[in-house]
Amino acid sequence: MKRREVFHTAAIATATAATLASCTQTVKSPNVQAGLPNIRWRMATSWPKSLGTFSGAETVAKRVAEMTNGRFQITPFAAGELVPGLQVLDAVQAGTVECGHTSSYYYIGKSPALAFATAVPFGLNAQQQNAWLHDGGGLEAIHKIYTNFNVINFPAGSTGAQMGGWFKQEIKSLADLKGLKMRIPGLGGEVMSRLGVNVQVLPGGEVYLALDRGAIDAAEWVGPYDDEKLGLNKAAQFYYYPGWWEPGPTLDVLINLTAWKRLPKEYQEVLKTATFEANLNMLSQYDSLNGQALTRLLAGGTKLVPYSPEILQAAQKISFDLFEENASKDGTFKQVYEQWKGFRQQIFTWNRINELSYANFVTSNNS
Repeated sequence: MKRREVFHTAAIATATAATLASCTQTVKSPNVQAGLPNIRWRMATSWPKSLGTFSGAETVAKRVAEMTNGRFQITPFAAGELVPGLQVLDAVQAGTVECGHTSSYYYIGKSPALAFATAVPFGLNAQQQNAWLHDGGGLEAIHKIYTNFNVINFPAGSTGAQMGGWFKQEIKSLADLKGLKMRIPGLGGEVMSRLGVNVQVLPGGEVYLALDRGAIDAAEWVGPYDDEKLGLNKAAQFYYYPGWWEPGPTLDVLINLTAWKRLPKEYQEVLKTATFEANLNMLSQYDSLNGQALTRLLAGGTKLVPYSPEILQAAQKISFDLFEENASKDGTFKQVYEQWKGFRQQIFTWNRINELSYANFVTSNNS
C-alpha cells in the first residue's frame, strides 16, 4: 500500500464509520438499509496474550469493530487456542480461520523470500522497513508471494530494533558459539547455524521453560519489555545486543484471500486502516516501554553485553553470502532481494546524512 493510499484508506474508513453510525441511529434493521452484513471472523495468532506482540491483533480487532459499529468483528486467539503458534499461515491458507497475526519469517521453509516481510539480518530498521513496505514497493512484492498461498497480508505491528538474546554463559568469540543450542528463527537462525549454533525454533510460550530447564543454552525473543514478561532474565544472566538479525521486524495480519474477496469494499478499507494503525501503535508502545524494562532488568542483576566486532563482522558476511546463495537458487527470492537491496542502499545513504549524524551527536553529547 502506497503512503498516499494509506491516507485515502483512512478517509474512506472514517466516512464508512460515520455512515454506519448514522444508519444505526435511524434504522431498526441497519443491514437492510445499509446493505452491509454482520460478519464474524476468527484470528489465530503466534503469541501468548500476555505479550506486546498480541496487542497488534487486539488493536486490529478493536478498531475494526469500532469503525463498523460492531458489524464486522474479529476475535483474536492466543497461540495454541486454535492452532499452534507456528502454524498460523497453514490455518489461514486452508480456511480453518479467516485471518491470523504472525511473523512471516516463521514460514521461510515455504518461501525464503517471506523473510523480507518481517526482517533479515543486517537489514532495515523499523522506519526504513515501513518506508520500503509502504512506499518502496515492498508490500506489493510480498503480496505476490502470498498469492501462491491464497493469502493476502498487511503489516500490523513492529517491535522496533530487537535485542541480541539471552545466554547462560558469556559469548566472547566465534568459538564460544560452537555447539550452543539457541532459539532463533528466520534467516538469522540460518546465519547462526553457519556460525556453529544448534538452532531451535520455538513459539514464545515455550521459550522460558526450554531455557530454564537447559533444553537450550540461549534464546532471543523481542526486547526488554516482552523478555521480562516471559521471565527470560530468570533463566539466563547475559543479555546481548544488538539484535542484528531483526533490526526492525514487522508482524503481519494474514487473510485468506477467498474470505478477503467476499468482504464488502467498505470493510476491506476499514481492515487495511486498522492494520496500519496497529503497526504504528505497537512500535510506539515498544519504544516507550523497552527502556523502562531494561532499567528494571539491570537493577535485578542482568548483565548487558555487546556482541564482539568479530562476531558481528562474521555474521554480516555470512548473511549476505546467504542472500546471494538464495537468490541464485530461488527466482522469487532474487526478485525481492534485488529490489530490497537497491532500496537499502538508497535509504542507508540518506539516513547516514540525516538520522545517523544527528543521533551520533546527541548521544555522545547527552547532558
